Amino acid sequence: MSKLSTLRMYMRRPERLAEATDLYTHRVKLLDGGELDLADWRGHPTLIVNTASKCGFTPQYEGLERLYERYHDSGLELLGCPSGDFADQEYEEDGEIGSFCQRNYGVQFPLSTRLSVRDRPDPLWAALISQPGSAPPKWNFTKYLVGGDGRLIEHWGPTVQPDGPKITESIERALAGGEQGRV
Repeated sequence: MSKLSTLRMYMRRPERLAEATDLYTHRVKLLDGGELDLADWRGHPTLIVNTASKCGFTPQYEGLERLYERYHDSGLELLGCPSGDFADQEYEEDGEIGSFCQRNYGVQFPLSTRLSVRDRPDPLWAALISQPGSAPPKWNFTKYLVGGDGRLIEHWGPTVQPDGPKITESIERALAGGEQGRV
């Protein structure tokens, strides 16, 4: 992506929704060739993260995998969405992405196929960044916590560690049923 294209991407602002919508009405294609119907995750809090394999924040895959291992049996779902929107820091081929994530970080949580999260956002991401209190990702590894009801609870930028206290405390509240769609 050229510098001018990047600047244009940052200048575009998503439409802001007045009311929260149900994010579990979306489907995404997965790296393994399957499709994930997010409706299957209804009732479970879900952390959705835009990822990239060639970024300074890529080691956050370790923290994401720790979160998944720690909280998945309690009900947390986690979806990584590889994207090349920021400095084209993602591989082009799905096989390369999956291989890299498994080999280097042992990623077990689902990963979508490479998609756009900001430039020309995939429908899930267009809805996610348009929610009241939301914002488009400024870079790779922006994290969005969705409640079991499909409403956005909170989001964090790339410098917030996925398994740090800010995110784990929000996850624990969501798992306990204490937060449903509160940004």
